[in-house]
Amino acid sequence: MAQVENKAVVEDEAGLRLDRWFKLHYPGLGFGALQKLVRTGQVRVDGKRVETSTRLVSGQSVRVPPLAAGTTEGEEAPKRAMPRADGDDAAFLRSITLWEDEDVLVLNKPAGLAVQGGSGLTRHVDAMLEALKDRKGQVPRLVHRLDRETAGCLVVAKTRSMAAELAATFRSRSARKIYWALVAGVPKPQQGRISTWLARDEADGERMKVARHGEEGAAHALTHYAVVDTAGPKLAWLSLKPVTGRTHQLRAHCAHIGHPIVGDPKYFVKRDWDLPGGMQNRLHLLARRIVLPHPRGKGSIDVTAPLPPHMQQSWNLLGFDAKAYDRSEETED
Repeated sequence: MAQVENKAVVEDEAGLRLDRWFKLHYPGLGFGALQKLVRTGQVRVDGKRVETSTRLVSGQSVRVPPLAAGTTEGEEAPKRAMPRADGDDAAFLRSITLWEDEDVLVLNKPAGLAVQGGSGLTRHVDAMLEALKDRKGQVPRLVHRLDRETAGCLVVAKTRSMAAELAATFRSRSARKIYWALVAGVPKPQQGRISTWLARDEADGERMKVARHGEEGAAHALTHYAVVDTAGPKLAWLSLKPVTGRTHQLRAHCAHIGHPIVGDPKYFVKRDWDLPGGMQNRLHLLARRIVLPHPRGKGSIDVTAPLPPHMQQSWNLLGFDAKAYDRSEETED
């Protein structure tokens, strides 16, 4: 029997309208059906009535009723892409675990594996976490997201209370995130900050665009970057530190300064640019390191993810040495 579900709004969903949030998580639910659910109070945010235009805040809880009961005639009841959790899922998650204690899990998410479900997706981290349900029936919860093609550190809370604590940590920007990327060209200056407003591109709802302050749906986005190494004038290895956590922030910011991330199908639009031989045309973006205070006050969680295979191949071809990079540089502002 379908049950009421309460889903947390993760960091990079902050600022989304409620109707867009439902489109992301439940693509089979029609807008008319959603309006009815909202109008009758079946959908709530933090227990309060809302409108479809309500903008969400990271850490809020969205009440999702049994959707089959809320669909209008002629609409197919949306089905959550939730494959049966089994020992294979648990074994896989254990194989990609970088760090774990009784409260928190940090996974090394492979490139190509979705974090949450969507249209046509049948395998994603959120579904697989069912396999790690504890004896009290608590399922580990996502507290932030990575794009499907982005590899690296993904933080998961083991309990509802830890999820709330970690969501507050991300909201307060106490979590430090370091990404590595391979971009076209070499930014000048070689160290700097990118500060823009970002909003969803109405012409393509899957992309973000640089917007004006005050534009509907626009949220401020700030990224610090530094060039770590270069391969002539054509390619640069960047260390990226997002201060905010907007959707596609790093990808949109790199494209905005004229140095899109190699292999990015949405933001790489350079003309007369050929991928160097031997490199895979896949997104070269890694959530390299996450540093955050432990929610129980037990020091800090500091986890580093290795380069995924396609990026390691490119690093080898270009002569970049990940081991030579000074980690102390990643903690400087």
